[in-house]
Amino acid sequence: MPLGANKAAIMGVAGVSTADVVLLHDTDYSNASTASITSGITSTYGEYIFRFYNMNPATNSTNFTFQCSTDGGSNYNTTVTSSTFWAYHNEDGNDTILGYNTSVDQAQGTAFQPISPGVGSAADLSAAGEMHLFNPSSTTYVKNWYSRLTNSSGDSPTYNYFLQSSGYFNTTSAINAVQFKMASGNFDGTIKMWGVK
Repeated sequence: MPLGANKAAIMGVAGVSTADVVLLHDTDYSNASTASITSGITSTYGEYIFRFYNMNPATNSTNFTFQCSTDGGSNYNTTVTSSTFWAYHNEDGNDTILGYNTSVDQAQGTAFQPISPGVGSAADLSAAGEMHLFNPSSTTYVKNWYSRLTNSSGDSPTYNYFLQSSGYFNTTSAINAVQFKMASGNFDGTIKMWGVK
């Protein structure tokens, strides 16, 4: 795949459509309870890239989460194992960390997976980043994924978080839908999805 086309698509350039990287979903959400993507996740692409822009919750200090479905979105409860490491620094400069975050991992769980914990609800706070889902249509292998997001928390003083999460969905059924939501309350923001051959 040409590097230029890949870079342009991943960075969200409008109108990108090549044989290898195709923008399949581009939606602005306003006061939404969920963002369900129930079409476009097929065997046509071996990788899906999701990008998140200005994800701002109505509820302060809540988690931005996701789950996958093997039945077209009727149920979002696919078994997942995950891990997350985070780095954070507060505005006052007196609290920092770099380490493993045990509070948001799962070991063969079916809950919605946090990928950006503690997002602040103020007008100038939000989460942004990306998630990659690999080979979701396989009926032979588990489905690997990873995400990288950054957010500003609703704490006082505000914390800036960088989070790297990864894991796998322990199913040999094809994943054909993904849902994103805040752990509590509605949200505003933009979600885009690309298919990559």
